[in-house]
This record gives sequence, C-alpha cells and structure tokens, in this order.
Amino acid sequence: MASFESTALAATASEAYGPQIGFGARHAKALSVARHLSLSLLLSITLIFFVEWIARNSVTESALFFLDPARPAWTTAGVFFLIFLALDAAFARENYGVILIAPLALVPALVSRQKQIFLSDPLYPTDFLFGRQIMELMPVLVRDRPWTAVGIAVGMVAAVAGLAWLGRFAWRRFPVLTRRQRLARLAVALPLLGAFYHLMDYNNFSWVRDRLQVIPIMWDQTENYRHNGFTMAFALNLPMANVTAPAGYMSDAINKIPTKPVPAGTTHRGKPDVIVLMSESFWDPTRLPNVKLTPDPMPTIRKMQSGNVFSPEFGGMTANVEFEALTGFSNAFLPYGSIPYQQYIRNPIPSLATFFRGEGYVARAVHPFQKWFWNRSAVYKAFGFEQFKSEENMPVMQKRGIFASDESLTKEIIREAEQLRDPFFFFTVTLQGHGPYEANRYAKNTIKVEGNLPAVDKQVLETYAQGIKEADDSLKMLMDWAKERDRETIIVLFGDHLPPLNTVYPSTGFMNDVTASRKGPLEQMKAQHETPLVVWSNKTGPVKDIGTISPAFLSYQILKQGGFEHPYYTGFLGNIFDKYHIIDRYMLVDNAGKDTPAWGRQKTIPSLIRDYRFLQHDMMFGQRYGTDRFFQSHADLFAGATQ
Repeated sequence: MASFESTALAATASEAYGPQIGFGARHAKALSVARHLSLSLLLSITLIFFVEWIARNSVTESALFFLDPARPAWTTAGVFFLIFLALDAAFARENYGVILIAPLALVPALVSRQKQIFLSDPLYPTDFLFGRQIMELMPVLVRDRPWTAVGIAVGMVAAVAGLAWLGRFAWRRFPVLTRRQRLARLAVALPLLGAFYHLMDYNNFSWVRDRLQVIPIMWDQTENYRHNGFTMAFALNLPMANVTAPAGYMSDAINKIPTKPVPAGTTHRGKPDVIVLMSESFWDPTRLPNVKLTPDPMPTIRKMQSGNVFSPEFGGMTANVEFEALTGFSNAFLPYGSIPYQQYIRNPIPSLATFFRGEGYVARAVHPFQKWFWNRSAVYKAFGFEQFKSEENMPVMQKRGIFASDESLTKEIIREAEQLRDPFFFFTVTLQGHGPYEANRYAKNTIKVEGNLPAVDKQVLETYAQGIKEADDSLKMLMDWAKERDRETIIVLFGDHLPPLNTVYPSTGFMNDVTASRKGPLEQMKAQHETPLVVWSNKTGPVKDIGTISPAFLSYQILKQGGFEHPYYTGFLGNIFDKYHIIDRYMLVDNAGKDTPAWGRQKTIPSLIRDYRFLQHDMMFGQRYGTDRFFQSHADLFAGATQ
C-alpha cells in the first residue's frame, strides 16, 4: 500500500508542474505539493484510527488494527487518501474532501457502536432497509443511557453547526487548486479507485485483494468487522443493501394473488413427527466419471431416493440453501451474492417452524457447531424455533476429524425425540461432511477408489466417500428407529450443495474447473448442482419421482407428505410447483423439464413468478399485506419471535 501512496505523491507532483519553471521553483513546488499530500495521507490515517476507536470502543484495539500487518488498516487509509484526492479535485480546494468524508465515516461508526451495545451486531448497510428497527433503538437508548442520548443529540447539533462553519471557512481559506493540479489528482485517484472497486466483489477470488489483506469473512460478520475494520467490512456488505421493491408491488398486487381456499391444519390423519436433515456437502460421488467406488457408499439413500435438490450454491454458502428450505422463499429474488441470514433476517419471519408451532408442535433446530456461525442463533429465533440445540448446549459429540460425527448426532436426535410426548419438528444441520477432506480423518476408509487419479485426489475422494458411507449408515439407523415407533415419523434428508473436492473434479473429467458454473445448459447445471433428496415415512415408505426441485419447494413436499394444507406452503407454493420445479437466479425449469435461461432480464416475467416475488418481498421487506391471507395461523408466533 505504501508503494502506491508514494507513486501517487510523485505522480501528482510531477504532473502538476511542468519543466517551464526553473529547477529551484520546481523543487519548491514539488515540496509544497508533497507536504499537502502528506497532510491528506496523515488525515486519512487519523480518520480511520478514530473510526476504529469509536466502532471498537477501544484505543488499544484501534492501534492494534494498524499494527497488525495481516489486517487492512493501511489499505483502508490508502483508499481514503485517494478519495480525498478526488474530492479535492472536484471542489478545487486543498484537503476539502476531509471535511466532506469525516462525518460520513464517523457517524456510522458511532451508530454501529450503539447498536452493538443493545443488539450485539455491528451496523450493516442493510440495516437502513429496516429504518423502523433503528428508530426503535432510540427509546431504549434514551431510557437506559439518558446522558449518552443527550450527548449524542448535543453532539449532532454541535457537529452540524461546526461542519457548516468549517465548510465555509475551508472554502474561503484553503488553497485553491489549479486546473493542472486537479487533473493530476483525478488522473491518479480515479483509476486506482476504479481498480479497487472491482476487487471488492467477494464472490470472486482476487490475488491482489488478498495481498492487500482485505479478506471477506461473510459467514461470520463479527470476525469480518474485527479483521477488516468497520469501513472495509461495511463496504463489503454494501452490494446486498440494494433491495428495491419489484415494479408494481402494492397492497392491490398482493390482494390479487390467487390462492386456494384451504384451511390450515391436517387433512386426513394424525400429526406426524417430522425430522429434516440437511446433510453437509452430501452428494453422490459415484456420479464422477472414470472412477469406480466399491462398495456403493450410499445404498440406503440410493434405494430410498425421492429425487434431487437443485442447490443454488456450490461448495459452501450452506445458509442460503437453508434459508430456502425453511421459508419457502427463493434466493433468486435477492441481490447476487447476498446471504439472507447475515443481511436480511432482522425481524420475525414466517417459516416451517412457525407453521408447526401453530399446529401444536415442538419446533427445535439442531446443529452440533457453535451458535454464532451463519448468525443461526438470531435467525432461528426470528424463524420461530423454540429452542436451538448447538454445540454450547448439547452433550459432547463423538468426532470425525474435528467435526461431530453423523452417528453421534443421530443418537442425540433419537435421545431428544424420545423425551417428547407432543409431536415435534426437528430441523437438523449435520457437520461431519464438511471439508476439507484431509487424510486420516477416518481410522479406516472402507470405500475403495479405483481410477487414474493423482494420489492427492484419490486421498480426498476416499475421505469424502467414507463420510458419505457414514452419513448413509446414520440415516439407516434413524429409519430403523422410526420403524419401531407407533406415531408416524417423516424423515427428510437432502444435501445442501456439492462438496469442495477441488482438483478431483477436473482430474476425473466431471467438470473443467474446481468450482461449478453458475450459468450454462440445463444438464450441465443439474450435474453440478443436484444433491440427493429423500422423503420417507415409517408408515408409507419413500416418496418416489419428485424430480429435481429447488430447496424452496421442500416445505411444500414436507407438508404434502404430512397431510397438511396451508395457504402458502401447500396452496401458493403448490400452484407454483404445478408449473415450475426449479427457480434459479439464472433459469426457470418447468415441470416438463424445459428451461428458460436469463428469465429475469426479459421485459415480462410469468405471472406466477411475479406474484411469488411480490409475496416474498412483502413478507421480508414490505408491509406484510399478505399476512392475513397466507400466514394468518403464523401471525401471533412470528410477531413475537424476538420477544
């Protein structure tokens, strides 16, 4: 970072003053420019220091942010320096950009600090989508910290008055830049700022961004803000704040959405227990060409398989698949790269948990990892789960490598289920299948891999295949237990995404790269995004021929199998499913298997998809006009989920 700052200083000095003046005069001018630019750099460093001091509430932590070479404090200061150069040029005043940028940097840091005091989380750009939540924080602040509130109010008035005076003073007194000086600053600042802007897309790896120590840590926003600093972490989250209402969204549009007049509740039999297993990175490795796995690592699932889930993700981003499965909403209608669990779930929202609780069920989420991961603790509460069983409040799990084993987790599910008398809904996220697939994770690999593979790829595949076998064995254990129960028990298992097998994919010829494509022909997309799906009942056996479906339709399949009817989950989603089975950001696939690529760029979209988008926006970001028609039985539960 220091190199590009010195380059900026030299380039600005050189371009601003030509050879027409004498050497002494040029030398004096160059020193003057260097002094002014050095002051801008010092001001940018000072500003970032104060921003971090406020956001972290610690001078020491702010200092450590600058002293740690593995964190992007100096990169952030360099970016602010370039912004100052550009603004100085735009307003033709030396160091005028500091006056404009300082309040825009300091005030959000102050708001973030207050938010952390009351809500634990830092300030996200998406918080401004929920302005009411910020306003609701004000009475709490006034009540609990009245002098702080008074100080903030007085400080804001004084700051506005001071900035107005300073702006006027600076306009009159700060040195005026010549046209050559302005053009020189713009010539240096704008290209570098443009290049840095393109580096900030965290969906793509950037070697340069890595070297600048800007590391997007989107699955853990606390660590994201700690490592990258308030300003840079806030900037990384900016693209996801661009959620606008779909054209035509209004109360009349929601009221016109047709729905089947169905009652909420069971239709023809007693209330079954429901266990949903989202199996980490579960996939069928026998799909890999040019290799042979013996014996079959997943005989139970192969026999019971109902279809496939078309995952919107690959190799990670589990929370996005989970979001669709639990809400019946789609990532296809959200900004590219967004993570609803991190950016949008601020208020209670209807889900399968609120549905089942409305039916008198115990609704429990189970995941043998720490509750902060993917913000699950707050999200599950907003979804209406009564309890989240995480690593912190579960018995010690047997490990496979560093992760809790599927067998141990299955035994815990059985133990908890046997303690309940009321019908229950368990949503469980397994952990054993998580990568990387290191050597010696298992004492013995019982799946033999044959094929012309590099040794490292063979080892990775053997480790992964052994995990698949143990996941299959654990499902069989759960099914064997369920077969002995009197109450109907529905078990649903699906993989969240294909595993990150890295060079195994190109080595076997499965695909050309180590990651899947996001756009392409339907068969290619299905191969790279399909994971196994099992929907099974201890009374009726497996459901067959579901086909390949988006995770958003899992709620429809689960309630349909359970004999439930519901205005949204079976009525509205049922209408959608009658026409479309896959709703992806880049393609729609109808029930006949015909795909419509780039549907979102067309002038008109199908009315069913339009209504789906309207209703999702209404419940997540809008006025919830559709609550009475589509989620009436949930209203009391999701309205009070955060109390």
